[in-house]
Amino acid sequence: MTTYKVERASDPEDLARRAAQRIASHIDLVLDQRDRVQIALSGGSTPAIAYRLLGQERLPWDRVDVFLGDERWVDASDEASNARMLRATLLAEGPGSQAAFHPVPTVKLPDPEASAEAYAKLVQETCAGDPPVFDLMVLGLGEDGHTASLFPGTDAPAVVDRWATVGRGKGLERITLTAPVLSSAREVIFLVSGVGKQVALKRLLDSAESAERTPARLVQPRSPILVLADVAAAAEL
Repeated sequence: MTTYKVERASDPEDLARRAAQRIASHIDLVLDQRDRVQIALSGGSTPAIAYRLLGQERLPWDRVDVFLGDERWVDASDEASNARMLRATLLAEGPGSQAAFHPVPTVKLPDPEASAEAYAKLVQETCAGDPPVFDLMVLGLGEDGHTASLFPGTDAPAVVDRWATVGRGKGLERITLTAPVLSSAREVIFLVSGVGKQVALKRLLDSAESAERTPARLVQPRSPILVLADVAAAAEL
């Protein structure tokens, strides 16, 4: 059974600081034991500040492989692109710019299905295991209970025979890692911020909640999930 550890932050800035520190510490820990580390990061406004802080950390970034948990099927220069956000934060300047970034191939391929297939292959070639194992998976939580691009009422949450698939939500086609890959990560962190996430967070932590309504509950790693939440999101807990 999946267990959760909730850590409360005083505000979004405190949440960003804690997230950056946690991610940096985990990278350091893994690189003490192995030559390379593979991490998958979420998009969205909540983690952007954290990634900017993380990029200033003095780490052996040339040994870090950075992936995205999901990506919108748009050009990398589009404002909706998670890759663009990472390039403007973690990868912009400073130590973090030395990381090896593996973006999701999007509109240069003929359709989202081709992109999902190419991304699954990229992940499988870089990460050991079947399903591929990330050392760290950083995820967000939508107000509707989605994580990555596993939206309720869509096909993507049920896909278990591929490592990436097409997710559809909020009017955009997306490429997303599937639940087996999200669950295979050695460590999982959810970043949850804002009053609008209160209901979704309560559902995530409720063992009686269905994964059909709250697909974030499909993330079931062996280790406890760390939920970093600001006081606005955690107010109803």
